[in-house]
Amino acid sequence: MEQPLPTAAAEAAAGGGDGDGEAYRIRPLELADISRGFLGLLNQLSPSPPLTEEAFRARFEELAALGADHLVLVAEDAATGRLAAAGAVLVERKFIRRCGRVGHVEDVVVDAAARGRGLGERVVRRLVEHARGRGCYKVILNCTPELTGFYAKCGFVEKNVQMGLYF
Repeated sequence: MEQPLPTAAAEAAAGGGDGDGEAYRIRPLELADISRGFLGLLNQLSPSPPLTEEAFRARFEELAALGADHLVLVAEDAATGRLAAAGAVLVERKFIRRCGRVGHVEDVVVDAAARGRGLGERVVRRLVEHARGRGCYKVILNCTPELTGFYAKCGFVEKNVQMGLYF
């Protein structure tokens, strides 16, 4: 059964269609998106082994159980149904800042054939608005140096240094 992430906050963040006649609709990830190119899109961001439909479904259900604290948005081509962009925001609950919340933007990708149309910016702005609506006091992300200009257009400023430990 195909269902978007089942939260009112996710629907509000997605805003349904943009209402501006755009050819792409920003909306929450659905189970059926495995057949609309979601995994291939993510593979453009970070190549990884293929996922089975069962693994995709299990992870989808796990993330849906987090409710509005995890939102994956996609940009769907209205004409073809194919996905052209995606991004996620995770809401971290903190003890500092009076038990504040921080939004973490992750896995933002635009299909190579759809770049330059503003889809990435539209997805990021929706993710930021979702985090703001969840009461986050900041939204952070990691990116490569060549993408800092793109994220600056989305309102982000360079702050601190990212460190990583990979396994």
